[in-house]
Amino acid sequence: MPMKIRITNIREIVTPVSRDVARGPGMNQLTIYTDSDLVLSNERIDSIIPRNDFIEGIEHTIDAGNSIVLPAFADPHTHLVFGGTREDEFNLRIKGRKYMEIAAMGGGINSTVRETRKASEEQLFENAVKNIRDMIAHGTASFEIKSGYGLETQTELKQLRVIRRLQETQPVDIKATFLGAHEIPPEFSNNKEGYVSLLCKEMLPAVKEQGIAEYCDIFCETGVFDIEESHKILNTAAELGFKLRIHADEITPIGGAELAAELGAVSADHLVYISDTGIKRMVEAGTVFTMLPGTTFFLMSDKYAPARKILESGGILALSTDFNPGSSYTHSMPMVITIACLKMGLTIEEGINAATINGAYSLGLQDITGSIHPGKQADLIFLKAPSYKFLVYNFGVNRIGAVMKKGEFIYQKS
Repeated sequence: MPMKIRITNIREIVTPVSRDVARGPGMNQLTIYTDSDLVLSNERIDSIIPRNDFIEGIEHTIDAGNSIVLPAFADPHTHLVFGGTREDEFNLRIKGRKYMEIAAMGGGINSTVRETRKASEEQLFENAVKNIRDMIAHGTASFEIKSGYGLETQTELKQLRVIRRLQETQPVDIKATFLGAHEIPPEFSNNKEGYVSLLCKEMLPAVKEQGIAEYCDIFCETGVFDIEESHKILNTAAELGFKLRIHADEITPIGGAELAAELGAVSADHLVYISDTGIKRMVEAGTVFTMLPGTTFFLMSDKYAPARKILESGGILALSTDFNPGSSYTHSMPMVITIACLKMGLTIEEGINAATINGAYSLGLQDITGSIHPGKQADLIFLKAPSYKFLVYNFGVNRIGAVMKKGEFIYQKS
């Protein structure tokens, strides 16, 4: 028989209205229950009932301590498995050096590649676990994690094996993405065509053979992989059965969004310089617009992706931390929502929808998480605040008192 748990003494239960995806006017809507309790049946949400209603079969009661209860965040774009950190590069940027200038000096992605290649599988795993735990403490309970710091077959496979181990050991949902096309490795600096061939003929087949990634991603950008190269790599991935994601139009408007739509990618991410045509085609294709405002903020740019234009066009907009050691070293989805509201013009309600149900939709997890509806996993945040608006209003402060995954507490603030 299923075990029934009642969560009581909840200030508000706050959830996206839609149980699958939010777009259009629905992005600005939340359902808010007051004077209500949550009933869980094993790992799932059974019902939302009036606080004073009697219900049979309750075996355990949890006092929420007058918390706000929201769905846990789903982060659809992270680079959690890596070696080393890049705080010295960050300091150089503060002093005026540009990201691409630092990369030309041997920094940037290739700096992390060197450290990741040197690190053992165990070291990468232990570091990733620490970062996942920090992100859980900020309310995230579903993740996408990319490789991309190996840029050669064995280290890419090493990263993906670590992600598989995280899937097997951590109390969260994790989707794995192969991002071998993240940068051109130093040994191929004068032979990009050779690296594209390696990706298509060796790396992608090896990843597929081992069954350790669901998605393939690529950094489609000037100076990295152009449209023609991206088309070739992503087509190869699709033929092998990978679902597609794409870093698109982050630094220059080269048509990455249009390519994502053409190839039926699940998601196109960054999109700072997306064209009006790119917006139109992605909307038509149903491709998710994943916004990474923490990256723009951390790189000290004033140019943010056109979130309002995307929303007004009916686009499916998700938010992500883009957690990585170089361009967005934050574990905090609440901070990302705050930046999205202050710098991209999202409302608090839009930010919450983007970080919950739409993040889950981007990962194909919308049937089990991302909102508080009967039948879904009990993936919940307990916010110690007078209102859900404090999630954004009280910026830089972690007010999350507890996080529940599948009906079990995976984080409780001491």
